[in-house]
Amino acid sequence: MAGKVVKFASDQDKSVLSSNFEKRGWIQVSPEEDWNFYWSNVQTTRNIFNVDTGYRLQDDQIINHFPNHYELTRKDLMVKNIKRYRKDLEKEGSPLAEKDENGKHVHLDFIPITFLLPADYNLFVEEFRKNPSSTWIMKPTGKARGIGIFLINKLSQLKKWSRDSRTSSFQAPSAKDAYVIAKYIDNPLLIGGKKFDLRIYVLVTSYRPLKCYIYKLGFCRFCTVKYSANINELDNMFIHLTNVSIQKHGEEYNSQHGGKWTVHNLRVYLEGTRGKEVTDKLFDEMNWVIVHSLKSMANVMANDRHCFECYGYDIIIDDNLKPWLIEVNASPSLTSTTSNDRIMKYNLINDSLNIVMPNGEVPDFRWNKIPPKECYGNYELLYDEELAQSDGMERDSKSRLAGSLGFGVRRDTKTKGMATWK
Repeated sequence: MAGKVVKFASDQDKSVLSSNFEKRGWIQVSPEEDWNFYWSNVQTTRNIFNVDTGYRLQDDQIINHFPNHYELTRKDLMVKNIKRYRKDLEKEGSPLAEKDENGKHVHLDFIPITFLLPADYNLFVEEFRKNPSSTWIMKPTGKARGIGIFLINKLSQLKKWSRDSRTSSFQAPSAKDAYVIAKYIDNPLLIGGKKFDLRIYVLVTSYRPLKCYIYKLGFCRFCTVKYSANINELDNMFIHLTNVSIQKHGEEYNSQHGGKWTVHNLRVYLEGTRGKEVTDKLFDEMNWVIVHSLKSMANVMANDRHCFECYGYDIIIDDNLKPWLIEVNASPSLTSTTSNDRIMKYNLINDSLNIVMPNGEVPDFRWNKIPPKECYGNYELLYDEELAQSDGMERDSKSRLAGSLGFGVRRDTKTKGMATWK
């Protein structure tokens, strides 16, 4: 549909968005008018796809969220879907579902032990009593930016929280206020004595078949106060939560670098301190985690061809260099805390647009969603299910560990299981 001018609508007044739209010569219209491209918030997307009030999108319209993205981006649903994915693979007898002698998944153990409260309260208590000295982290299922999060290490704290919620039995104030409680990773990898997590951007253009890209310019978010596992420090969020929205209020916050470090710097640091082989293995395992978290959504996600989504993955690395998936954000922040941040986010949007709308032309949702390589920018193709299948590498998935990924696997003799996939 070359030659026609793209009309865009947007719910967000962010310069990294508007400057990208304007430089392409796109024209802004209101959401009520005929638009080709809509950068919407999640609520608008829900309204558009609502069975009763929504409307049918045309061939020349695309939007930046999948209709039920929350299957991945709501903490409780993500956990539920990953657990179901493991069970399905077990039923199929897939080698991916292999467990060790303690009943732990060898290849798919990448989320901390997690329960939904109030529904799983009794299961949680049973698990808590196996290891009463452990610390757990409570998070409201539908909130972001560190809101409503707290740590506990005694059942009495949970009961007090429940009482404070003005309920007689253990119950969240309403379904909206359901919580997940997850085992706290109390041995995080520290750099300069401080805890950090990774924000990695992943662009998904299709779930069935899965097509996803990983952004090379992710970053680490550091806490401003040195880490301590001391139980007296459990409510000091400057030690435990990496969210910039929390850390920027700390006395030690540095507005020049915003407590951020590039993933590239992390890689160079780890290669220098831990060695190249284990660092490569860590980054391979992070890719593995991302791909399998997306694969676990394939059967539940409404794979509408008018949709794409750029997710913000939050991953914590422990001191054994094992990556843990903490959560996935449907609307990663486009607010910039530093000038480097602003440039990176501008490029993130630019590169995302180049993949979903090559040449900035009016979209045609019937295309096969394979953009030319020169459109990738700072993205790398992480996984393309069609390519994997056409290479004939998924035929013998039962006999080969990474068959479900369509990539070869190198086994590491020192560690049981998957060392890398390429």
